[in-house]
Amino acid sequence: MKILLAGEYSRLHNSLKEGLQKLGHEAYVLSAGDDFKNYPSDYSIRPELTTRFPLSPLRKLIYRFTRHDIAVNEKIRKLDRIIPRLQNFDVVQLINSFPFETTPRHEKNFLNRLFRQNHKAFLLACGDDPVVNDFYLRGKMRYSVLTPLSENPFLKDQYGYSLKYLRPEYRQLHDFVLQNVKAVIPVDLDYALPYEGHPLNAGMIPNPVNIDKIPYIFTPPRDRVVIFHGINSGNIHKKGNIHFSNALKLIRKKYGNRVHIVETRDLPYREYMQQLRQAHIVLDQVYSYDQGYNALESMAMGKVVFTGAEKEFREYYDLQDEVCINALPDPEYLTERMSELIENPAKLEHISRNARHFIEQHHHYVKIAERYIEVWQSR
Repeated sequence: MKILLAGEYSRLHNSLKEGLQKLGHEAYVLSAGDDFKNYPSDYSIRPELTTRFPLSPLRKLIYRFTRHDIAVNEKIRKLDRIIPRLQNFDVVQLINSFPFETTPRHEKNFLNRLFRQNHKAFLLACGDDPVVNDFYLRGKMRYSVLTPLSENPFLKDQYGYSLKYLRPEYRQLHDFVLQNVKAVIPVDLDYALPYEGHPLNAGMIPNPVNIDKIPYIFTPPRDRVVIFHGINSGNIHKKGNIHFSNALKLIRKKYGNRVHIVETRDLPYREYMQQLRQAHIVLDQVYSYDQGYNALESMAMGKVVFTGAEKEFREYYDLQDEVCINALPDPEYLTERMSELIENPAKLEHISRNARHFIEQHHHYVKIAERYIEVWQSR
């Protein structure tokens, strides 16, 4: 099969591509690389001219006064050149209904062309979309990435990216995509639950992780336990980073030189992974039932990750032992759980090995690619 994977926010599509290639299929990624993360693309629409000096200060100035990002124009020009070449793919899969992040009008035009000149299309439930965000805002889950907004409406400006999906033009775009895809595939429980009962729901396929590229690394702590907290400024409220930062203040006070704490902001993917290698404990996100992609790659590496691991997740995978730590928006609870690990290195190693085994068993990129092939061929 020949497959086009459109959009990339987490390395999900790159890992799936690698799994598909192992199975003998042709697979290509079309994306902008997701801003500072700079993920690789076979067909890149990454803005370059408008994000470098001398145009970058002008870009910021124009955005400040008009709310228009001129980098979008650069992506549109690149898509105009690339889309005509993307023909006769057996499958086109979209990371979400706004995969190129241009404008709803341009997005619909580009997607319409892709739908017309290729065969089947599929949509992932992965990140923001109207179905997911409506579900969260209706309070259908105990908490979600939109919980901080529900608790504090003054955060509305900080949630502009998520809230735009509820505007009419984005709802219309999402409806247009649903009319043109064969199925929707949720990638974890935080998206599977909102799509439960949806007529196009093909069932959850867990995120693929290329374990061949991620060696297991566990070095028992000697003098200090290393704790890594990588912050993405654009998602700081959605991830609940403030709860981790507050917990780390308590950990510093309690343990002093027995811990080494690394907090970073907006690292490119390669630098993020380098920092990750040194850590024993990784603080990922608070407001989730299941793990996002950064957590999964950290677990594959053997890190003990504070992330989503709610009872729905444990029941779905029938887990009897911890593979990660369920993070809650409570600094005292987070401090208590970190303290258990700092004072008990054997437990740290035990969960580390569980984490790697879990990824090998449930997220192996070739096994996951086989599941995608089954869904694509059955629709």
